[in-house]
Amino acid sequence: MNLEKLLLTSVGILFLFCEQGICQEGSVQNSVGEVRKGVPQGNITSGVFDQSSVYPGTRREYSVYIPDQYKTDTPANLMVFMDGRGYLKKNGAFRVPVVLDNLIDQEAIPVTVAVFVNPGTIAAKIDGATTRSNRSFEFDSLGDRYANFLIDELLPVALKGINVSSDPADRAVCGISSSGICAFTVAWEKPEQFGKVVSHIGSFTNIRGGWAYPGLVRKTKDDPKAIKVYLQDGRDDLNNLHGNWPLGNQDLAAALQYAGYTYKLTMTDGGHSSKWGGEELPTALKWIWDDNAESTNLPVVNTKPKWEPHPDAIVRDDVPQGTVEEMEPWSSKIFPGTTRQWAVYVPAQYRADEPAALMVFQDGERMRNLNGRWRVPTVFDNLIARGDMPPTIAVFLNPGNDLSKPQRKGRQSNRSFEYDSLGDRYSRFLLEEILPEVKKRYSISDDPSMRAIGGSSSGAICAFTTAWERTDQFRKVYSNVGSFTNIRGGDAYPSLVRKTEPKPIRVYMADTSGDVDNAFGSWAWANQRMASSLKYMGYDTRFDWEEGYAHNADFGSSKFPDAMKWLWRKETPTPVIDTSGDLGGDLTLLNLLIPGESWEIAADNLGFADGLCADKEGNLYFCDMRSSSIICLSVQDGSQREIAKQSVSGLELSPDGKLLYACQGKQNRVISIDIATGDVKPITTGVKPNDLAVTADGMILITETGAKQVTRIDPATGKVTAVDTGIAKPNGIALSNDGGTLAVSDHGGSHTWTFRVNHGATLDAKMPTMPMRLRIDDKGKFDFNQPPPYVKSSRGDGMAVDKVGRYYITSDLGVQIFDPTGRPCGVLPKVNADQPLTTCMLAGRDHSTLFIAHGKRIYRRKLTVQKPKR
Repeated sequence: MNLEKLLLTSVGILFLFCEQGICQEGSVQNSVGEVRKGVPQGNITSGVFDQSSVYPGTRREYSVYIPDQYKTDTPANLMVFMDGRGYLKKNGAFRVPVVLDNLIDQEAIPVTVAVFVNPGTIAAKIDGATTRSNRSFEFDSLGDRYANFLIDELLPVALKGINVSSDPADRAVCGISSSGICAFTVAWEKPEQFGKVVSHIGSFTNIRGGWAYPGLVRKTKDDPKAIKVYLQDGRDDLNNLHGNWPLGNQDLAAALQYAGYTYKLTMTDGGHSSKWGGEELPTALKWIWDDNAESTNLPVVNTKPKWEPHPDAIVRDDVPQGTVEEMEPWSSKIFPGTTRQWAVYVPAQYRADEPAALMVFQDGERMRNLNGRWRVPTVFDNLIARGDMPPTIAVFLNPGNDLSKPQRKGRQSNRSFEYDSLGDRYSRFLLEEILPEVKKRYSISDDPSMRAIGGSSSGAICAFTTAWERTDQFRKVYSNVGSFTNIRGGDAYPSLVRKTEPKPIRVYMADTSGDVDNAFGSWAWANQRMASSLKYMGYDTRFDWEEGYAHNADFGSSKFPDAMKWLWRKETPTPVIDTSGDLGGDLTLLNLLIPGESWEIAADNLGFADGLCADKEGNLYFCDMRSSSIICLSVQDGSQREIAKQSVSGLELSPDGKLLYACQGKQNRVISIDIATGDVKPITTGVKPNDLAVTADGMILITETGAKQVTRIDPATGKVTAVDTGIAKPNGIALSNDGGTLAVSDHGGSHTWTFRVNHGATLDAKMPTMPMRLRIDDKGKFDFNQPPPYVKSSRGDGMAVDKVGRYYITSDLGVQIFDPTGRPCGVLPKVNADQPLTTCMLAGRDHSTLFIAHGKRIYRRKLTVQKPKR
């Protein structure tokens, strides 16, 4: 068969079509998708909708299918298809009108009206700009925005004069990939409107937070929403910067099953293609409209294989044995009101004049029990004697017991709070309280590569959190049946790993298919998602997996000595990077960062750096605000030349490159500076500018943070006009490469906003298209079965755009990077967590070096900014 590829959207979703039927690899025919003689054919009408207030400035096409059997006096069922063009196409993989004709004629499904809606686009309004797709913002975002758009705006227009049922049991919504998760989101948010969902290769990943659905679904077990869900995915679907599609879909299916939903999971052959969903479409439609259809049952098999200790967990007479010292119970200041038992293992080979390696174990009493499963002291004795690991001091810590609270089932009452909470609280407890006490007695290495931390279950996620937060202290992690679930937000880790600059951590993981499945998550799926993320990002990682078992130490302890040998091995492998699962529009950090390249100091001993911009040659301009000096950093030799004695918070070049426009909020003015002479002239006064951007026709757009306003200035006349109001604290501002889109960061909110730029630098199509990652609030409340407490503001600040169109936005966490459609690509953490990060700029030769203003220094880092070849 002749396959034809149609690129439906800018994010690279490919729908595969063929000349006859729905086929792939030879031919996979589906007779229901063929036009049949004698079968009445429905009527299709089309229209354009461009009056949205939910998605202002967007335009989209839609079509409506009305079956021949439709009667105006009888309400028909309704089914809405997002990415409608692909579902509607006559020679496509789905051919929905033909399938509906045939199934309705067979009375296999009820009489159903179908609405096919395409994602919105934002047409360019200035010369040289291009039309922008709104697909990802509409489809991948969680919340009720798209549901409101359908219910309040599109459907009243598309269904005008058509009698459809208002019963949610008679209304379905369907989509593929990003529109697949969109379909689920619509029904999840509005079950009183849509009671049925069909998702093909749904993006239940971290494009814009969809990874969270399994945890959200499980929390509804006592009161499930009245929705019925069909999920289809390919076993070889995508694994990329956003997530692992097969694991995401199966994790969601497990959550639906746990919470008691009626659902069906169909795992087909193939990858991220409409072909397989098209093949299964008739079956899916019959199942979704069948009120007696049965759910999928994903079996969980718990087994109890006979446990035998590993040979290295058995005491040997010819091996020197270390000692275990019981320490005085510890009362913590970081976990006030708690006390805990702890002990220290010292190997026989320890020498006070040679710093030993270190390994910390949570749930220490269990790990050091010589008659238990782990028997860590014995394992260490044998491995150290054989040279399979260095002489290592082990610290065995029990979780804290809050004396004001009762122990539950013999467990220390503060265990979950200490172990399952994200953030740096536990690492601070170790580094500020426990390890200084250990150092009083023993010499331990300060080299983070000689420090490990491990645990089981909640103790395992605690180990990972400690290394994740403090890679300067711990770079080896051991995890058995790790609780990377929603006990206190740990289900976020697989997504965070994929969109954070890789950290120098070596991670060992073990889990089994029989692990626990409860209100907090499926441990088996969560660990698989975590292992997949680590592998994708090139971490030095190993994942031992076995069928059966349960949530216990049996499998993990049988592998523990081998895990220690692997964890402490001396060789450092070259990271294996595989981005073959990234689609054409995906801009993973892995293709941006250059191996071996890190941050370098470009300028030092500054009072306070801000106001970065670059000229066409790649020279960098910046301001040292404390010394009131604007400086040019040469791209040729790195030399510095003072341009003017001024203190400014924002800099940008005029279109001809001869002037610097600058913000002086304290002086209530915007000024121009002649680069050649240093002459300063006021452009306008009476404004409180923070940052600025300059359009191709010379208009200046400034942010006025205190006034919650974006303001236009005509430099020729000094005329000032407000062009937007309402952003909490508008701060950084930048134009896309084609000048057609303006981005504005919000120092007081959780998103960066985008606008369409029109002639005369007027703005419209305002939407919060870039979701900023928020910092965990260590002083917040870490509730059970809830996400971690996040600060309300990302403190979004200055920004830059590279030649591919990525947006780089400085924030409290670091530099947050987004693709041209606003999808998060990842975060480059701050170099110094204690210093402010105010702005950034692409400069240097070929504008491929990222510069950041970071307190008293400016740093630079070489990047590969060109779009990866596919």
